[in-house]
Amino acid sequence: MTHLFKGSALSFHALTLLTANVAVMNNKLAQPGSAWVAGADACPAGWIVVLEHTGTGAHRHRIVEHTADLLRLPEQPACIGIDMIIGLPAEARSGGRACDRAARTLLGWLRSSSIFSPPCREALSADTYEDATAANRASHSDSVGLTKQAYYLFPKIRALDTVVTPARQHRICEVHPECSFYVLNGNAPVDASKHTDEGIEHRIHLLQTAGFDAVPDACSAYPRRQAKQDDILDAHAACYTARRMHGGTAARLPNTNPVPVDVTGLRMEIWR
Repeated sequence: MTHLFKGSALSFHALTLLTANVAVMNNKLAQPGSAWVAGADACPAGWIVVLEHTGTGAHRHRIVEHTADLLRLPEQPACIGIDMIIGLPAEARSGGRACDRAARTLLGWLRSSSIFSPPCREALSADTYEDATAANRASHSDSVGLTKQAYYLFPKIRALDTVVTPARQHRICEVHPECSFYVLNGNAPVDASKHTDEGIEHRIHLLQTAGFDAVPDACSAYPRRQAKQDDILDAHAACYTARRMHGGTAARLPNTNPVPVDVTGLRMEIWR
């Protein structure tokens, strides 16, 4: 397996300098019907990205600093699975969006807590946690509050909301790692938490079984101040779902037509 550009965050300037060399390598890897796909997860240094070439099975991983860098990856992946909210409801209702409720039902009570409800769109523009919570509660009679976890993700949610358009959703899609691991685990939730040794070992085993042989190497490639082990595992799981999406085997939550959209036209869906 090929692992490039490990151990540091890449700026846009660095990505630009690398593009020419990577393009040459990509041409050598090119096969009819094959492409690069990618999974991305938020991490302390920005985003940890795992890439897979669907023709050769080659893998790469790196950190990029800015959300816009996900659209400037030299490999130009055909599909990017991102563990971050895409599509914001106008009203914050109990249980979140239809895709959030469907994901919790899929995972069952043990892993359902990993799915948190997104803020309403108006709350995203608030300058403080208190103002964001007030806007969220005021958006609907359910008076849904806002977790600190969700609020701390606001900068990345805002940045992603800026670059993702309805036309780009054929390529950039919301995923949730626990839903990806559900598929990897034979359509069953992984019992052990990813924050335990047992849960980490189980997830590494599932990923290796799916062809991500060098997951342990990737997990040891970055200091925790840049990317934590669970961030790296989640990015691999997102890449697995991107592989399935490119191959036409992924499933969408909710499994309904038409898919709910937000006021900007973004589809509110989670792929697995």
